[in-house]
Amino acid sequence: MDQAASPPRHYTLKEYFALQEKSAVRHEYLEGEVFAVEGNSIAHNIIKGNLVAALRPEARRRACRVLDESVLLVVRANAFYTYPDVLVTGDPADLRDAYLVRHPVLVAEILSSATAEYDRTEKFANYQQLPSLRHYVLVSQTAWVVEWFRRDEAGQWVYTLLTTAESVLRIPDLGLVLALRDLYDDTDVAPRRVLPSLE
Repeated sequence: MDQAASPPRHYTLKEYFALQEKSAVRHEYLEGEVFAVEGNSIAHNIIKGNLVAALRPEARRRACRVLDESVLLVVRANAFYTYPDVLVTGDPADLRDAYLVRHPVLVAEILSSATAEYDRTEKFANYQQLPSLRHYVLVSQTAWVVEWFRRDEAGQWVYTLLTTAESVLRIPDLGLVLALRDLYDDTDVAPRRVLPSLE
């Protein structure tokens, strides 16, 4: 006789923070459920480092901080806490807080086969609720593909797809000018192949 699957354990926010203090593994918190964040590939690590290095000089000049995946983002207070791969904030409250970020202007996620759909859908839907967020960047680690979502003055999200060796990610309000060849530098990730036409 099959046993019914037991329902997932629900954590209070206090229990979640206590778990994070003791655990060697990072966990996301979503409405009481806790999900372990898996380890990352070498390509993921290098791409993240290249993005952080490109963002940091101009961020410093603008009194902003570039933070990576070890910093917890409060997406919805008491409901959704996550560890983005890269984020940028210049909010004074964020600059004073030792552990949490609440007002990012940019969030970037480096996609894996396990997270790509979630990062594009449910996670992005939650990120859109952050009033401060202006840029959401998704970076493939299997080909030279960057998806950039920018919130315009009307509050609409504008989509830009970058896929060629000549492509450059330009975010003027952050002073970012990053060629895809530099983003993927020192990785084994190759540009996306374009299949010939069958005429």
